[in-house]
Amino acid sequence: MSQRRIARSPDLLRLHEDGYHLELRGDVLLVHGVPYANPSRQVVRGTLVTDLELAGDVTAQPSNHVAYFIGEAPSTKEGVLLTSVVIGSAPTDVGTVRVDHTMSKKPQSDGQRYRDYHHKVETYIALISIHAQQIDPEVTARTYPVIAPDPEEDDDSPFEYLDTSTTRNGLSDVSDKLRIGPVAILGLGGTGGYVLDLVAKTPVDAIHLWDGDRYVQHNAFRSPGAPSADTLATVPQKVTYFAAIYGNMRKRIVPHDAYLTEDNVEELREMSFVFVAVDDGPSRQVIITKLEEFGIPFIDVGLGIEAVDGSLLGQVRTTLSSPRQRAHVHDNRRIPFGRVDGVNDDYKRNIQIAPLNMLNAALAVTKWLKHLGYLTDLEREHHSVYVTSGNVIINEDQS
Repeated sequence: MSQRRIARSPDLLRLHEDGYHLELRGDVLLVHGVPYANPSRQVVRGTLVTDLELAGDVTAQPSNHVAYFIGEAPSTKEGVLLTSVVIGSAPTDVGTVRVDHTMSKKPQSDGQRYRDYHHKVETYIALISIHAQQIDPEVTARTYPVIAPDPEEDDDSPFEYLDTSTTRNGLSDVSDKLRIGPVAILGLGGTGGYVLDLVAKTPVDAIHLWDGDRYVQHNAFRSPGAPSADTLATVPQKVTYFAAIYGNMRKRIVPHDAYLTEDNVEELREMSFVFVAVDDGPSRQVIITKLEEFGIPFIDVGLGIEAVDGSLLGQVRTTLSSPRQRAHVHDNRRIPFGRVDGVNDDYKRNIQIAPLNMLNAALAVTKWLKHLGYLTDLEREHHSVYVTSGNVIINEDQS
């Protein structure tokens, strides 16, 4: 189905949003899965067909009230042919589509013209399906099908099914800014898992996951999703666990069951962008030194948690380093390279911080979207800190 063509015509888009299974073949619209009663008084499904009148690549008001049907003869619940709608039952070609029946029904209002194709399609479906619904009241033509990417529009889509949210909102052109090369996420224990959850929904070419740890019980309380006890009992590798989940949605998720060290950090050289979500300072320093050498933009995230008077005081840090500005990382000591990114090691001891992991990921991905020009960035900060106690975000290191 040509989703972008459908999105350009409000009446077709409305049909899609209503859950109808649409297909375009040239200038012919097919609506699959229409329930009807056949001559044997059974509820079956067929396809409604209408030619499209276009003004450029947008539908115009139909001047033709005729429609067509593929399937058995639409009938009443008693098995009697719907002669009030069906005017002929002989194979006919409509464009490149072979149909079985011809139907004719003028609307009783609007000067006996259909207002648009939404009006025409819904009218014919109601005329046909009402007899099936008298047999099975639950049956409907609104099937909400899962739509695969159209190879004619996107022959190398990273998704297993179409991103209808983007097309529905008319954001395809803006979304194209996110069509970059491979993105790496380093560390999946907390914040990194939420970063993956967000980045997986963008059209980046591939996502590489690096983490050498296993996914164990405490990880379940600070990462996205809800693993079962049986899943936790298998003690899967983090990269394997997350790749399997998000592989349901998109292609080219590449797991690397390893920590990044001086021995393998060269593997990052081909990345277009990197999210660094590791909590070991020396490892972070090795990674960042190489990313700067490779000229790769990256965002480093971190949480600082301190127990104060029986509650937690938290800071959420998001630091961008890009070819446009890198000196702040070292000159202003924005990224800690000590053993633990936090105060008194409370981050390592406390696992009930999922909201801060999620927030850290959201701020990081939002900054990434600004970096790519998807979101407007007036501040152009390269370092920000959210402080939980005052509910404030401090922006620094503007470029």
